[in-house]
Amino acid sequence: MPIIKILPHPEYCPQGAEISAPTGTSICEAMLENHISIEHACDMSCACTTCHVIVREGFASLNELDENEEDLLDRAWGLEPQSRLSCQAILAHNDVVVEIPKYSINHAKELH
Repeated sequence: MPIIKILPHPEYCPQGAEISAPTGTSICEAMLENHISIEHACDMSCACTTCHVIVREGFASLNELDENEEDLLDRAWGLEPQSRLSCQAILAHNDVVVEIPKYSINHAKELH
């Protein structure tokens, strides 16, 4: 099973974490199943950017981006060439290192 190393994030994963997940699992699903509560306002339907992550290592091992994900990523805060929506980034056999950006565009959360 591939390992996902999550770099420290002050809100979601202050100490950072290393989790494993079966091949074919999305990064978002793996984090949620391991009690890392990354935002996913659209319930992982590829309709928002709240689960945006930056893949620091292992980017090429993930499935290819489709046009819908590419269009949505254009709206993500802190977009980088290795950005992915974690709900759409499917693990293969390689380990990955991900960073959860400091901010996300989540209008519902901003209202609180």
